[in-house]
Amino acid sequence: MFRKHEINSVMRVVIAMGILIILTSRIFAKSIFLPSLPPRNAIVLFDGTNTSQWEQLRHDTPCGWILKDGYLQVVPREGDLRTRKEFRDFRLHLEFNIPYMPGKRGQARGNSGVILQNLYEIQVLDSYGIKHPKKNDCGAIYGQKAPLVNACKPPDTWQSYDIFFRAARLDANGKMIQKPVVTVYQNGIEIQKDQPINGPTGIRRRMKIKSEGPIVLQAHGCKVQYCNIWIEPKP
Repeated sequence: MFRKHEINSVMRVVIAMGILIILTSRIFAKSIFLPSLPPRNAIVLFDGTNTSQWEQLRHDTPCGWILKDGYLQVVPREGDLRTRKEFRDFRLHLEFNIPYMPGKRGQARGNSGVILQNLYEIQVLDSYGIKHPKKNDCGAIYGQKAPLVNACKPPDTWQSYDIFFRAARLDANGKMIQKPVVTVYQNGIEIQKDQPINGPTGIRRRMKIKSEGPIVLQAHGCKVQYCNIWIEPKP
């Protein structure tokens, strides 16, 4: 027969394992495996070998960012980069690496952004370790909606965004009748879920909403790197 103290020890172990299983299930319930290889019908925007799909936003000139070792690196003086093609509804996959900038704080620490249709920015920033991210932290719909959780890895580490975007719906006169909606996974963790976007973000807030637009990568004074970029247009 088991002694009383042995039974109590077993019960404590069982309870501890139960709690661990519950906590683990909650963590994994928020994450999903998202393959990084492009689907058959995807358009590869950058595979590490050339920049033919991109041009400078302001001047419509060829890409002026650094192409090195399979990645694109921001060149701040060249300004934002945009795709030559425009898109409506899509899934966008990209990977980014934020430099370690210990001497900087806030928005000066690894700032960049992924701007959907050149209207709506998903922030890129070194927000690693922040317990309660804000509307201008990494993964935020800039200035509008903070990420649900902080899914950031440390700087100098490759991370991923998978962005599922449904464009605004416009009537025959160009008036918006349905807001754009976005779901974002960062490193496989859902950080924005079916989130309506309340118009263009940041300095673009006065721009006209369109049905289609380019993908823009922001140059904001920090040498952020990007790789493995592809887009899957949705019907």
